[in-house]
Amino acid sequence: MLYAIPALFAGLILLIWGAERAVEGTSTLAARHGLPPMAVGLVVVGFGSAAPELVVALHAASLGHPALALGSAWGANIVAMSLVLGCLLWITPLTLRSQVLQRELPLMLAAALLTAVLVWDGVLSRIDAGLLLLGFVGLLVWSWRQSATGRDDALTQETRAEMRLLPDSTARALLSVVFGWTALAAGGWLLVWSAIEVAVWLGVSDLVLGLGVVALGTTLPELASCVVAARKGEDDLALGQVLGTGLFNTLAVAGLAGLIEPLDLPPQVLWRDLLLMAVLAFVLYRLGTSTNGPARLGRRTGQALVGVFVLHTLALLLTSGPG
Repeated sequence: MLYAIPALFAGLILLIWGAERAVEGTSTLAARHGLPPMAVGLVVVGFGSAAPELVVALHAASLGHPALALGSAWGANIVAMSLVLGCLLWITPLTLRSQVLQRELPLMLAAALLTAVLVWDGVLSRIDAGLLLLGFVGLLVWSWRQSATGRDDALTQETRAEMRLLPDSTARALLSVVFGWTALAAGGWLLVWSAIEVAVWLGVSDLVLGLGVVALGTTLPELASCVVAARKGEDDLALGQVLGTGLFNTLAVAGLAGLIEPLDLPPQVLWRDLLLMAVLAFVLYRLGTSTNGPARLGRRTGQALVGVFVLHTLALLLTSGPG
């Protein structure tokens, strides 16, 4: 236990640094090889933000701790849609102009509802996980088609502007990818090992630790990158990171974790965490698609979302227990 807490923070630092390098390098390679800016915005940047959760999930599930994997995935969704987006809106209101992202909002809601239907029996089985991964494949196909038709979309324009700032060297991009994923792998292993040790010491379940500390640590860096994008006026790119991470975690990360090791879910996870994840997805869907023109998300919405995060954290502390 003496080394577990420092190892936990070291793992988080490696995950954060590795994710930034991996996304930068992959974005550069994608741009230099002609991948459309829309595909970079939807797939590389949006899904790349969920790389820490993916690595943690793979390590945790392979070590026989699928609850930690699932907790980090679902917890990251809750943190992203409540705390990250809430703080972002509290700092600066955002306008959702991208038609592609507005079409992505119902997909986020559908992914949350699909998850609820599949695990409402209290079990995430391999069949359930396979269906989630099938949904993720469908999402990739949809994203690729959007990249071919959304050339004038606001997200495309903002991603194209960011791509101009990427390094030109292919060699440097390859090194970023290699070093990034190496750091991700090392950070993921370190984080999972230390999280298991801390959970045993505190007497809480892997799931609770994943929903709380691990999810918060892997998701908070998104707040910084989203704030930077919003300050540049790239509202759609900021919102796209939140939505892309949510879809990736819900379908791919949870799916891979369940495929490696099925999981029995305690009842409180269904009514406390999964229900909140679905409600947040519905709220974002209503906020982003309630008008014919660009949807504006203001500070009051941000304050409410931060309040939801605080309440969920309190509920997590009050209902957590050994397991």
